Amino acid sequence: MSDKKKSDKIRRIVMTVSGVSASGVAVGFFNYSAFGMDPFQVLAHGLWNLTSLGYGTFYTIFSLLLFIFVLITDRKKIGLGTVINMFLLGYITEFFSWFLAWLFPDGGLFLRLVMLIIGITIMCLAAAFYFTANMGVSVYDAVALYLSEHTPVKFQFCRIGSDVFCVALGFFFGAQVGLGTIITMFFTGPLIHFFQETLAIPLIRGRNPITCNVKKSRTSTL
Repeated sequence: MSDKKKSDKIRRIVMTVSGVSASGVAVGFFNYSAFGMDPFQVLAHGLWNLTSLGYGTFYTIFSLLLFIFVLITDRKKIGLGTVINMFLLGYITEFFSWFLAWLFPDGGLFLRLVMLIIGITIMCLAAAFYFTANMGVSVYDAVALYLSEHTPVKFQFCRIGSDVFCVALGFFFGAQVGLGTIITMFFTGPLIHFFQETLAIPLIRGRNPITCNVKKSRTSTL
């Protein structure tokens, strides 16, 4: 393997591992804010309410079922990121939710709003990283990507559609829906696209994102 290919693979692995892990951290911020969870977590928590399992265990089982679906429909979406998401994300979320509650036991409204903004930002940035790394995505993310690749509908709108479906079903089973849920339901797709164009794609190509964006801005003004 050439040095260039080895460097590219290392970048992809780092972006995949950090991106998926950061997704679990982002959900922890959502949980602390108590303004509602992201759409997929709304669905997962709604279904979790029907069981007596720990959340980490339930999430792993639920992800495994979705994994089988993705394996049948589009196995190209399965990779390192998928495995980490299935077996570690639930536990990362569980730990970080506990850690934030321990660190800030009496969070007021302002702190909760800050946590919500941080959670949304981290979640979209993390997704942009592991989408671009192309080493497997979460089984939920694979649904919107599959739809966008097999229909004339753009990814942003496929993501909104899948998010709306998850929120409706999760809410029906008793999951909490709040401001954070509504924001992510309609803005996750566009924000992921933004972070891909401005950060993730330049990084995966070994370029400085700031330099690339400055050049792009100059070109567009000429």
